[in-house]
Amino acid sequence: MKLPWGLFLGFILHCPALLRAETFRVATYNLENYLDQPTATRPQAKSPEAKARIRESLRALKPDVLALQEIGSLSALTELRASLKTEGLDFPHWELVTGFDTNIHVAVLSRFPFTARRPHTNEAFLLSGRRFRVSRGFAEVDVKVSPHYSFTLITAHLKSRRPAAHADESEQRLEEAKVLRKIIEANFTANPRANLIVLGDLNDTHNSPPIKTVIGRGKTKLVDARPAERNGDNLPHSNPAYAPRHVTWTHHFGVEDTYSRIDYILFSPGMAREWKANGTYVLTIPNWGLGSDHRPLVAEFEVSEK
Repeated sequence: MKLPWGLFLGFILHCPALLRAETFRVATYNLENYLDQPTATRPQAKSPEAKARIRESLRALKPDVLALQEIGSLSALTELRASLKTEGLDFPHWELVTGFDTNIHVAVLSRFPFTARRPHTNEAFLLSGRRFRVSRGFAEVDVKVSPHYSFTLITAHLKSRRPAAHADESEQRLEEAKVLRKIIEANFTANPRANLIVLGDLNDTHNSPPIKTVIGRGKTKLVDARPAERNGDNLPHSNPAYAPRHVTWTHHFGVEDTYSRIDYILFSPGMAREWKANGTYVLTIPNWGLGSDHRPLVAEFEVSEK
């Protein structure tokens, strides 16, 4: 059904990002303790220099929708949005979701409006006979990119790899991944052809049980965008069973001095034809580590159902 021209024109005038291109960019970035004041367990607020490097990274990516992890209070998110707006990145639509961890949260910033919000703030699971809460909440929003194109975004920040006092951290992370997968499955139950993006800091490597759980199997298996550096690498792996040897790491773990890919952009089979691989990458800038121990990544999609 064709929409009245006046309604269509009104929509695009209220969504200037649509006037820029027929594609949209979705990014994820763990900001590493973006706090505007110290807390009992996190004694340092984010420095002005670190904030400036984060904004530099985001200006380079120019995302239309941005998933954030480790953002502090509402005032910290408000400050970030205001600072980005003064530098040309305006995100009028936003969602902040809290969880069991009262210090750092997940959030979504968007140029496009949300038509629904489903925050998951009190999810729990049983492990060795004990009840645990998911450390951080899951933010779930429906994003209206255009009058004819929408998608659902879920951002997550699973349990870290640091040792926990009351349970094995890897077992906790797996249980959180199972909770997340149930939310994903609920979307496919409602619409088997759902446009769905699941992204964020999943805190484990690709072949681990938590990541396999989130990705799933069969007809509802998510596609891994696997963003890589734009450094000229373009050859496949000599073994077709393996992914190309491109530089894809997203996080530096200082305790072990290791670099690994633990941040992901995953999407449903229904969005696979809209995905633009050449617009998908891990950002590289000098002194990236001043802003965070993570690097941001972005994926690009066409504004059309295929």
